[in-house]
Amino acid sequence: MSTREKILAAARKAFERRGLEGLSLRDIAAKVGITPMAIYRHFASKEALVDALVLDALAEWSAIVADLPQGEGLAQLERGIEAFLDFALEKPRRFEAAFLLHSRKARRYPDDFVAGLSPAGNVQLRIIERAMAEGVLEAASPIEVMLTTSALSQGLITLYRAGRIAGGEAAFRKLYRSSMRRALHSFLPGRRP
Repeated sequence: MSTREKILAAARKAFERRGLEGLSLRDIAAKVGITPMAIYRHFASKEALVDALVLDALAEWSAIVADLPQGEGLAQLERGIEAFLDFALEKPRRFEAAFLLHSRKARRYPDDFVAGLSPAGNVQLRIIERAMAEGVLEAASPIEVMLTTSALSQGLITLYRAGRIAGGEAAFRKLYRSSMRRALHSFLPGRRP
């Protein structure tokens, strides 16, 4: 494992334990066995290290999406929505790194997705495009469906993680699924305003 990889692994562990507040370059350097200044040979700044954490978590999410089983109609899209929930609840710090940290490397709607810069987004867009071509979904564009479902999904998860949605995880999962189903169904043919 290279020094850069060791630094990133130590940063990942520190972030897992205490979030962004626990991301101390001094502590990371001590774990790796280098001086704090030596980190700068591999990462130009703490922000560059955070960017690397974001990209690392996005790569994990992309691998999950790539491994989802194929499906017909809305089934594939629903699997992705469910996988997003599982990722958020089972790996909360990885989810945070991928979707909540401020980063220059984070994906931005709609341009980065239209440009194909998100492997997971590319899969989702292809599924939506196929559903639109088959007449299963009706929208102004695939990006509209993607943005709507992503914003609702991430918003609900963020509210739940912040303790702003009452009930336990089972109740939240039920609310999430119901809300996401309603959002998807709003794009069924004949349902558009």
